[in-house]
Amino acid sequence: MTTIFNTLRKSIRPIYTTQRFLSSKQKPFPSIIINSKKISANGTFAETQLSYLTPDKDAIQDLDDALQKANLGVVSHFYMDPELQGTLSSSTWPHIVISDSLAMGDAAVKMVKEGNVNAIACLGVDFMAESVRSVLDMEGLNHIPVYRLSEKYIGCSLAESAEKPAYRAWLEKAKNHKTTTNEGTTKGNNLHVVYINTSIMTKAESHALVPTIACTSSNVVQTILQASSQIDDLTIWYGPDTYMGENLRTLFSTLATMPNETIQNLHPSHDQSTVKALLSRFEVFPQGNCVVHHMFGSKVADQIESDYQDAYLTAHLEVPGEMFKVASDATGEGKGVVGSTSNILDFIISKTKLQLEHQPQQDESPKRLSFILGTEAGMVTPIVRKIQTLLSAYQDNQNNVEVEIIFPVASESFSVTDETSAPDNDLVIVPGAGGSEGCSAGGGCATCPFMKMNSLDALIDLANKVDPSTSIDHEKLLMNYLPSRREVKINGQSSSQIGTIPIVQMRQLAQNGSLSKSLVQDILTRQGEND
Repeated sequence: MTTIFNTLRKSIRPIYTTQRFLSSKQKPFPSIIINSKKISANGTFAETQLSYLTPDKDAIQDLDDALQKANLGVVSHFYMDPELQGTLSSSTWPHIVISDSLAMGDAAVKMVKEGNVNAIACLGVDFMAESVRSVLDMEGLNHIPVYRLSEKYIGCSLAESAEKPAYRAWLEKAKNHKTTTNEGTTKGNNLHVVYINTSIMTKAESHALVPTIACTSSNVVQTILQASSQIDDLTIWYGPDTYMGENLRTLFSTLATMPNETIQNLHPSHDQSTVKALLSRFEVFPQGNCVVHHMFGSKVADQIESDYQDAYLTAHLEVPGEMFKVASDATGEGKGVVGSTSNILDFIISKTKLQLEHQPQQDESPKRLSFILGTEAGMVTPIVRKIQTLLSAYQDNQNNVEVEIIFPVASESFSVTDETSAPDNDLVIVPGAGGSEGCSAGGGCATCPFMKMNSLDALIDLANKVDPSTSIDHEKLLMNYLPSRREVKINGQSSSQIGTIPIVQMRQLAQNGSLSKSLVQDILTRQGEND
């Protein structure tokens, strides 16, 4: 993804490094500052995040003991609650991985095959547990149970948008869609590119209607470029994330203005004419978004541009167009990154390491690297941990570098409670405007309310229930913690079998650099069936 934005560099206006001045009408965004000696926080929201980075030692020991007794592996998403992430990253239990959603399944397989764990706890939303379950099944590990942390449904606004009638209607349109070629003939070559952050049922029902390949925010651009180069007159239907889809349209529109030599550095089979043709056959689902990334709208983008011109910008590819433009502008000048959670983490660490390798002398003023964190605030835990490790590695050089992580959180996305009226109240800060239920009136959230349904107490409680030494009916007690298996027959096959096909196709593309023969044949065959 970074390579693509570097390619577009000449088309993007520069970001100038200037002293930061905050408008009298705007409050500075909260931030956490890390140096070799301490971590500090600016603002109540940041103070709350910081409080979880040094977990209670007894809590760590309780977690270690419970996981060891249960022989339970843990895969957790980057967006997990900071309190839980802080304890997980301090645990000595070796079978814990915090990652993006795609890597969670691979980590679970490794824990079973190399660590011999008895079960997997999936800390995330329900579609993630379903995906981990499917990856284990594909590896023949059907006997290993996967558990969620709640007996209740843990939803996701983005994944749910793909399960509504509107999404099926959109795919029905794709199924019957035909284009007129330059020769005057009609073709029905259609490919559905579905974001990985959807349920197995969505992937199954989608593939039953239209040939489907899964994608991540890291590989979606190459997936689309390769597919359009490999199959003539192909219409690509991207969903369900509307923001990401429209950002991709903007990216390809810019790419289409680049010299052919530049375009071919990205993909050797493309030039201006083929990218323009791709754009004419690129469809985006219009009604899907993530409540967290929805927060980063025009007000946040405007404040970043006016008051944070000296900061590096990071943004998930799912953010609204205004934030995407600001971050992609910065990326073109080497001042930012737009991509997946892993891309964001890697960018921050690489810039910090580069500064440490060329650090100022001890008698110079401290060098501060500031990063706008344009994604869910839970990402701060792995970022801080890795920065601390880096700074520790350079301590012998008496480094004078500090890193600031800035949360571009609109003030209406969180509220401070009245501590004086309730001195025992632990909820000093809560997400959402006063009187709301977790998110701002504008539709965005500082942190994911669904991810917060996972907690440290719930993980320890689950581990105690999984513990094979206890004399309880484990199967009955844990039944409601299993991921949903909404098995239906689709064209004579189970939905769980069909739902893994788009994931397998994505992995084959990553391994071979091209769409599989089976997917190409499926696209060409189905268009014939619809004639």
